[in-house]
Amino acid sequence: MARLILPELDNPVFDCRLDIRISDINYGGHLGNDAALRFAHEVRLRFLQSIDCTEMDIYGAGIIMSDAAVIYRNEAFHGDTLVFSLGITDFSRCGCDFIYQARRLSDNAAILHIKTGIVFFDYQQRKATAVPAAFAAQFRQQQEGIAT
Repeated sequence: MARLILPELDNPVFDCRLDIRISDINYGGHLGNDAALRFAHEVRLRFLQSIDCTEMDIYGAGIIMSDAAVIYRNEAFHGDTLVFSLGITDFSRCGCDFIYQARRLSDNAAILHIKTGIVFFDYQQRKATAVPAAFAAQFRQQQEGIAT
């Protein structure tokens, strides 16, 4: 079976810490697969807040997630603190990819590597819309800091 390969982040645009809660743990006693996308969502919301935006208003456009990929590198457990880094890459006319990497704070072990495809969306017209120029201008140059 072919394995997913996601780009590594050299120059993230945002970092934050999140603690693993008991609700993030599965019956195997470690971080559950359903929690990975919840973490990505939380990191995305915090990033957008840091630039005075929301998922419904990024310089006048909303966003929707078109696809997602998750790679698990190591187990993580209740009480672990994860340090997430976020980068933005692969700009197109209507979207881009958000790349997330998570490391455990206590030992720097790689835990998660996630990609979410983001499409800019006009919720009033119910259709995709162009990447806002201000967002592209602010973050397109960050692509140079993401190695494939």
